[in-house]
Amino acid sequence: MKAKILVIDDDTSLRRVLEYNLQEEGYAVEAAASGEEGLARLEEFGPHLVITDMKMTGMDGMRVLKTVRERSPETLVIIITAFGSVDAAVEAMKAGAFDYITKPFNRDTLRITVRKALQFSGLSEENRRLKRVLSDREDFRTIIGSSKEMEQLFAVIRKVADTEASVLITGESGTGKELVARSIHAGSSRRDGPFVTINCAAIPRDLLESELFGHIRGAFTGAIKDKTGKFQLANGGTLFLDEVGELQLELQPKLLRALQEKEVEPVGGSKVEKLDVRVISATNLDIDRAVEEGSFREDLYYRLAVIPLHLPPLRERREDIQLLVRYFSSKHGGEAVTFEKSALALLKEYDWPGNVRELENTVERILIMRNSDTITVDELPSKFREKRTTGRAILRLPEEGYPLEQLEREIVVEALERNGWNQTAAARFLRIPRHTLIYRIEKYGIEQPGK
Repeated sequence: MKAKILVIDDDTSLRRVLEYNLQEEGYAVEAAASGEEGLARLEEFGPHLVITDMKMTGMDGMRVLKTVRERSPETLVIIITAFGSVDAAVEAMKAGAFDYITKPFNRDTLRITVRKALQFSGLSEENRRLKRVLSDREDFRTIIGSSKEMEQLFAVIRKVADTEASVLITGESGTGKELVARSIHAGSSRRDGPFVTINCAAIPRDLLESELFGHIRGAFTGAIKDKTGKFQLANGGTLFLDEVGELQLELQPKLLRALQEKEVEPVGGSKVEKLDVRVISATNLDIDRAVEEGSFREDLYYRLAVIPLHLPPLRERREDIQLLVRYFSSKHGGEAVTFEKSALALLKEYDWPGNVRELENTVERILIMRNSDTITVDELPSKFREKRTTGRAILRLPEEGYPLEQLEREIVVEALERNGWNQTAAARFLRIPRHTLIYRIEKYGIEQPGK
């Protein structure tokens, strides 16, 4: 949609010049010969920007400015003033004008000032949209998205937050599983209690039991004093078990008992401690397959997944990328930064194997390395610029169409062939997790020739 500009000037010649130059720049322009006429068109036209001369017969520019600010506070105003009347322009800025232009001015001055104002207007509107999107999400403001998939996720969070049910969050790395867990905690009656996290994949196997359930002094070599476990620390609140799919098999019965009986026994101790803890867990593994293979107990799985909740990867909700880019820009000090449409288009086309975490890191890098507050395609990392020139030349689909599943199968086979049927290398080549590649191999019954 074209940006709409209302020009108010009682000088016929200047008014026509302004109207012509702005239309040449691609804007939708309406012109009025007086302040009264301009204000009469304000509501019907709904301009993004008003450009008004300061000195006019009848209603002057200052009165126009104040009336516009009262009737349409989101509409920006640029004041045109004669050279030598800068003091009046400064007063207008104090009254709420976005900027001023002194006469005589050239086309470039007009173009740059208008562009700056409309960029600011667009940023303000995006911020307002972001606030609207988040306004009804009191307990999960940091989960950004307005796509159908995310709205469904928010609906589930609202339903399960204030219950005692265990929740298992699945999804690829970087999709924001811990944010969802924190949101569930924040929306529950436990919100004033502790939220304790533990990464089951990051703790050495021989220490994980102690980290979870605590130990008493002398329980093992190096246990020089009693240690409180994560379960005890989370008493009265929520315990978040991240990467729970990596939990070693020998520890799973003890975790199952803690969930069923709501009690733990510290390592080396004999006294059982009764606890009041809600458990939320997460994994990026194919947990159903782990159960089938016997590396994860089925009874523990069903105890953890009373409420299963899946987070979609970013490539399946591309309409959220623009909103996320704006959010991360503001988060990392780029409130005034705007992304050109062509740059945003490339960001939306990318598959984001690292999901939201990768997007945030990319936005932060762009902000650090930028040369101006307008991000163009040339300021994106090289992998996006290369996609611009080569990305659409990879496929040549027939006019009559082609089955997506067959296309995906051929891509997986080619990736495996190029990498000597090494699954890890092929997954890296396709920029997907290895377990996702294995799922596709099994889905399409792909087998290495000769085996």
